Amino acid sequence: MRGFLASSIGVTCAAAALALPLALPATPAAARATAPASPAAGSVPGSTQSLPLAPLGSDRSLAQGGEQGLPRRDVQPFSLVGVVWDNPDAELRGRVQVRTRATGTTNWSAWQDVETHNHEHAADLDTAERATGKVRGSTAPLWVGDSDGVEIRVRAEEENAAAHQADNVRAGQTHAQPPLPKGLRLELVDPGDEPPPQGALADGPRAALTAQAAASAAVNADLAPLDATAIPALSKQETEEDLIAARGGAEVVGKARPYVGPRPRIITRRGWGADEKLREKDFAYTKSVKAAFVHHSASGNGYSCAQSPSVLRSIYRYHVKSSGWRDFGYNFAVDRCGNIYEGRAGGVAKPVLGAHTLGFNTNSMGIAVLGTYNNANPPKAAVNAVARLTAWKLGLYGANPRSTTYLKSGGGNLYKKGTNVRLHVISGHRDGFATECPGGRLYNKLGKARSTSARFQGR
Repeated sequence: MRGFLASSIGVTCAAAALALPLALPATPAAARATAPASPAAGSVPGSTQSLPLAPLGSDRSLAQGGEQGLPRRDVQPFSLVGVVWDNPDAELRGRVQVRTRATGTTNWSAWQDVETHNHEHAADLDTAERATGKVRGSTAPLWVGDSDGVEIRVRAEEENAAAHQADNVRAGQTHAQPPLPKGLRLELVDPGDEPPPQGALADGPRAALTAQAAASAAVNADLAPLDATAIPALSKQETEEDLIAARGGAEVVGKARPYVGPRPRIITRRGWGADEKLREKDFAYTKSVKAAFVHHSASGNGYSCAQSPSVLRSIYRYHVKSSGWRDFGYNFAVDRCGNIYEGRAGGVAKPVLGAHTLGFNTNSMGIAVLGTYNNANPPKAAVNAVARLTAWKLGLYGANPRSTTYLKSGGGNLYKKGTNVRLHVISGHRDGFATECPGGRLYNKLGKARSTSARFQGR
């Protein structure tokens, strides 16, 4: 194996994290950093502004009760917006629109829609992550670029508002709470500055890893140095040899070699500047990876590939600080240029339990293609990256990208809890939950991704 000793950083991590093998762990496990975390040297952390919404207009009667928001205002710089509310089980049935002002200008954008149906991107019901009491309802995050002014309006669906008003009239009530979730707040996220160069501060001295950053890196120690900003790609032969070695050499030349695609280059959490002190210290694992769910981030297409790390840092902060999740929700992310990023911490080759497909997070992984693909075609580079990533990761667990598998539902709006559901090994989010995700244009490309992924595996 191309190992790298965790002891070289002088930080102790729980043995469970390092003991997990490359491909086929026997049981779920957890790892914890033993020293308190501190801010990463040489980087500027992000921030979140949380602003409560209020009824709009001078008429605060029931007729206006279905609309909340904020008028135009100056705010501290931010690049991503979203709306959260108190009850994670409540749906925001309506329309959320924002417009923003580019920093240092008087230029306001047109109104932009924020995807409201985001509760299906979450930890499964009855899981520890869901039961923390910190989880909130939330819209999808929207990337708007460097901004310092904002205006927002949230309107309930007209038919819901009318039905709510009629119910109140029949009940003899003249005033009531609006048919929108309680506790609506606008979240404005600043991703912070880019991380320093690999292994060094901007002025030259080597940057030390914090305890939690060391823990996140240690679970990838067989794949890259602990301060690596990317896990390097391997050829198919090198990947096969690594997998054979991880399985104790049971598969040797002369016998059937494993069906696994060449390992792609993967930008690490350190590479995109994840602030490791935000997430929960423990890592959470499932038993295997039988399927991959493809998503779009619904964060808009107005980003450049150079901005992808900033987009990821913003979504990460929104998932943890605003939505109350334990970490970034997806196991991996892919940008429009085909770059692949490590998502939720715990090891890119390991079966990390994510919070991406409500009801089907167990024994699966989630891949978010950055962007919105309801009406826009996903770039070929992004679809190809999904194929390369799944060929490798699913291959580690013996899964055929062209095949189907069974997953047990943890509960959702398509399948009752406990139902054994037959799904494509590479599925779209909508296959497990009634949602538009990953957008019709990306969903239509999954057949191509399956065949290409299988080809990369040598099938």
